[in-house]
Amino acid sequence: MTKTQDFIILALYFLFIYGLSDQSSIPAPMWFEGQDKIYHAGAYFIMALLAWRVVRHLFDKPIIVCFASVVFCSIYGFSDEWHQSFVWGRDSDILDWVADTSGATLAMLLLYQWNIRNKKKVTE
Repeated sequence: MTKTQDFIILALYFLFIYGLSDQSSIPAPMWFEGQDKIYHAGAYFIMALLAWRVVRHLFDKPIIVCFASVVFCSIYGFSDEWHQSFVWGRDSDILDWVADTSGATLAMLLLYQWNIRNKKKVTE
């Protein structure tokens, strides 16, 4: 994919998250307390992978790419929680933002480790 396509996919994902956040409730079954944190972490895990595809064109060092992707997702998560504070029927929760940032961090840790392992295989 091209840089432009990567950016468009990320932008569409932002719109998807925004659309979910703009609803007064999301029709998802709740089987246990705190389940929404798993949804948040999963959504931002995906967002971090998409952000990484865009950010990798801006920096050379993989650790900087991963860090910038997490920061980017964390800032978006914070702004999303702020947005939800204005949506009727929704509230803003700092733990949702922590779950967002945790999901993005997990994605980048796994991706970084995967890249390290693959580079070792190439050089061996």
